[in-house]
Amino acid sequence: MDAINQPLLEVRDLSVAFRHGGGASMAVDHISFEIGRGECVALVGESGSGKSVSALSVLKLLPYPTATHPSGSIRFKGRDLLSLSEQEIRTIRGNDISIIFQEPMTSLNPLHTIEAQIGEILLLHKGIRGAAAKARTIELLTQVGIPEPETRLASYPHQLSGGQRQRVMIAMALANEPDLLIADEPTTALDVTVQAQILALLAEIRARTGMSLLFITHDLGIVRRIADVVCVMNNGKIVEKGPVEQVFTAPRHPYTRALLAAEPKADPAPPQPQAPVVVSTNDLKVWFPIKRGLLRRTVGHIKAVDGVNLAVRKGETLGVVGESGSGKTTLGLALLRLISSEGPIVFMGKDVQGLRAKEMRPFRHDMQIVFQDPFGALSPRMSVGDIVAEGLSVHQPSLSTQEREARVIRALQDVGLDPETRSRYPHEFSGGQRQRICVARAVVLEPSFVVLDEPTSALDMLFQAQLVDLLRELQRKHDLTYLFISHDLRVVASLASHLIVMRQGKVVEEGPAADLFKNPKSDYTRVLFAAAFRNEAAGGHTAAQ
Repeated sequence: MDAINQPLLEVRDLSVAFRHGGGASMAVDHISFEIGRGECVALVGESGSGKSVSALSVLKLLPYPTATHPSGSIRFKGRDLLSLSEQEIRTIRGNDISIIFQEPMTSLNPLHTIEAQIGEILLLHKGIRGAAAKARTIELLTQVGIPEPETRLASYPHQLSGGQRQRVMIAMALANEPDLLIADEPTTALDVTVQAQILALLAEIRARTGMSLLFITHDLGIVRRIADVVCVMNNGKIVEKGPVEQVFTAPRHPYTRALLAAEPKADPAPPQPQAPVVVSTNDLKVWFPIKRGLLRRTVGHIKAVDGVNLAVRKGETLGVVGESGSGKTTLGLALLRLISSEGPIVFMGKDVQGLRAKEMRPFRHDMQIVFQDPFGALSPRMSVGDIVAEGLSVHQPSLSTQEREARVIRALQDVGLDPETRSRYPHEFSGGQRQRICVARAVVLEPSFVVLDEPTSALDMLFQAQLVDLLRELQRKHDLTYLFISHDLRVVASLASHLIVMRQGKVVEEGPAADLFKNPKSDYTRVLFAAAFRNEAAGGHTAAQ
């Protein structure tokens, strides 16, 4: 086959095994696919199906020698990547092949500014430095939809929202306009409007440069919009492969049909107008100072939360939606007294705003959170069993070892994880499985109020539906109160009884969720809903067929 007609990437009979203890487990089992020049191939499947492991194998980023390849080859432009030395593969990484990782907080250096991290890539691969590097960095940040990028150059990763960090990762990956871009769940942390921008950006770069794309996702609506070919993975195998339209309209494999049919049931908790208020606030503000000059004087503020009022009653779910950076997560953290804020925060009848850390401890048992980034929220030095049990040790020290173990096992079973895996560590689980661990850690304490910060963003469609059912079941069983933060409006609609829409720190619209979804009043809400339901219409139409 001549070089012009030869696929850019050829994966043949690839297997990946991980050694642990005295044995080994097969994560990828004899898969084959290829990517042509300018083509987009999507790998889809549930969490733990082997999608990310397959992609990481291309750049030899697996933890060797723990990970091995019992069979197969990966050829890029005719070269077998698996046979290359570390020095040889480094010349390809970031230049010929770039990757966008699933979890941006763990992929960005917390000690370097955004400008320094993008500038390093430009310097290493293109020799661009100084003013030219700064101009190119601003251009990249503008392309991925970060507003006023000049003000973000000196920011550190922790100063950005989850969606903004993901955009920075995309900018870094696109900096050198590679021949092949591996995108591992690149829109997971993004709201629907920015998701549409990123997909349009990737399509534009593909058209302009002829870049090929290996797109890993659990969002079938995105696959329908962006991919040419789809490979459906289950238990490490590719169970179905073909052109997107063919696979989506006439799926042959039972697993593919189940994946297309997966959808959270719209059955939100009913409003509870007579129930006691669990948490409320009035004119809540979280302003971060902007300091400049030699003396670091405050010259302004970033108004992350600016005058928010809310009240959540027992047994209800308050949905909080809005674009990335609108203040959703900051609001949740402020209500839990995890960051400083101004304004009363009344929790279960008591204003907890002025309480010191020791005085807050009795309330911590009843207020829990599931964070957006599961890997960053889990200690890499603790086993899963110890992570889930830690809260019990702090808040219920009177439990015996056997009682604590039984509670951990039950919590893991509730979130769909095998309790036998509780001796493993977070890095041994997929992104979706790590999110399940975070949910188990929160619900094991049987709290009254739970802030759910994008809890389904890292999950495949099948487990999204399962998790929504689980959260609904736990809510009804224990009369739980949720603050549900999400950019996935389909999931919000299935859980939320009341809804607030945030933009630039302010609430632009609120009311009963069913009423807002049917008749949004503000222009911003209409644009947000239109982008979401346009995406869902693509996926829903496919599933219906």
